[in-house]
Amino acid sequence: MTEVTHDTVLKGTAVVPGVAYAEAVWIRPRPQLPRAGAVVPEAEREAEYQRFVEAADAVADRLSTRSEAAEGPASEVLAATAGMVRDRGWRKAVKKGITGGHPADYAIVTATTKFITQFEAAGGVMAERVTDLRDIRDRVIAELRGEDEPGLPQVEGEVVLFADDLSPADTAALDTKHFTALVTELGGPTSHTAIIARQLNVPCIVAAGKKIHQIQSGQPVLVDGALGTITLNADPEVAKTAVSEHKLVAARVAQWRGPGRTKDGHLVQLLANVQDGNGARVAHNTQAEGIGLFRTELCFLNATTEPTVEEQAAVYRKVFEAFPNSKVVVRSLDAGSDKPVAFATLADEENPALGVRGLRVARANEELLTRQLDAVALAVKQSNRGESAPTWVMAPMVATAREAQWFASLCGERGLIAGAMIEVPAAALMADKIMPHLKFVSIGTNDLTQYTMAADRMSPQLAYLTDPWQPAVLRLIEHTCKEGKRFDTAVGVCGEAAADPLLACVLTGLGVNSLSSASTAIAGVGAQLAAVDLETCKKAAAAALNAEGATEARAAVREVIQP
Repeated sequence: MTEVTHDTVLKGTAVVPGVAYAEAVWIRPRPQLPRAGAVVPEAEREAEYQRFVEAADAVADRLSTRSEAAEGPASEVLAATAGMVRDRGWRKAVKKGITGGHPADYAIVTATTKFITQFEAAGGVMAERVTDLRDIRDRVIAELRGEDEPGLPQVEGEVVLFADDLSPADTAALDTKHFTALVTELGGPTSHTAIIARQLNVPCIVAAGKKIHQIQSGQPVLVDGALGTITLNADPEVAKTAVSEHKLVAARVAQWRGPGRTKDGHLVQLLANVQDGNGARVAHNTQAEGIGLFRTELCFLNATTEPTVEEQAAVYRKVFEAFPNSKVVVRSLDAGSDKPVAFATLADEENPALGVRGLRVARANEELLTRQLDAVALAVKQSNRGESAPTWVMAPMVATAREAQWFASLCGERGLIAGAMIEVPAAALMADKIMPHLKFVSIGTNDLTQYTMAADRMSPQLAYLTDPWQPAVLRLIEHTCKEGKRFDTAVGVCGEAAADPLLACVLTGLGVNSLSSASTAIAGVGAQLAAVDLETCKKAAAAALNAEGATEARAAVREVIQP
């Protein structure tokens, strides 16, 4: 164990910026998992299964009630978790174990382990949902035993919450008046914890590693969510000053009003990432100037068959209607890898992250893509969108000029403005060949970083590599922006990098035209851009490009742009 000295600084992956200073508190422990015990007599097995059903129903109902009381992504995540508890496949696996003679709690463990193995093998976002599976397992076991529900402790005053990994149900239930920051040993920047933390705008650090277990409940800690640092034994006055300075920044953010632009008037369009009509309506109540990423596949992850053109159009129309006079960028179906869709995903790929995903799915099923484009065109027509509200459609996982040309021709036949995601390094390097076929490109920094650094973006052990501040990633973005300027092709960013206020300055200095992020992050980005001029952004970009690594790039940019 590392010796704790004055100002010992521990490091994790920065997710949500902000500063907090308070006593640490650890999440309530999970129940001890059972081992195989005595065989349940055959005559008692039906009753044992009913005991499981009652416990599972109680947990699902509780999660559903919390979902109804929450809003936005928190509500959606809680509803999805409740759905996992009610999942027929999971319950069937538990029933099989009980019918075979296992006690209910052990049957829950074996059934959940089966699904955990499948999710981990799938990789990506599916692997990250392992946290959700363990969470429902533990909640139902605790309910069976009559134990307290694992999760958030009862606290008074302000605290910093520490956990191995925070379940989506716990994250969504956070009262930010008490829990002023989150720190987890595991997790990643695109986990449910990170998504909801952004919605709540609470400082958050993930993938901090086992070293955080040296921190005891009741110990004061200083958390900087922008730097990803946890400082132990900080000087109280220094820590309080840091919190006060952050509050001044937060007040400036609260007062900011769009549009996005630097202090000297250089425009940077600030857009929102959404997945459905509800998310679009929430975004409309922020300073978002439009939608920069509409993730269409998330509407259909639970569909067993392909929705009809009319059914798809009804979903898309809700997003268009939330921004009737603004730009909306629709991403065509991004199925495969970490987003398996029953009607569009190949089974048993050796390496799905490098397999048939995104636009590649349509190579074997072009009609799947053309029907989606027909649905987008129909939704545009039904929404009466005019020239002042352009509808852009971009293809994910484009890697070659021929793919870009093919997609553009399909969009052009339907009167849609064609673009592509730049998330494969080959697309960035071949931007000069791809851009002549397109009106715009949007850089997906999550996957671009993953593929550039050859590191699974869901791996907490590799979080130091899957950081969009990596200079190698920024150099690919710089090259893309240079080619965009040469071909007069708009270049946006729609990955998590667009939500980082400091990195937004770097991206602006590199030549990015628009930034699309979670709608709750827009004000922070806008306020930061408004505090600097374009020349400062260019100096920040140069400093980041010349750094040796992500940590050094952050530090160099902070020297250029003082918060």
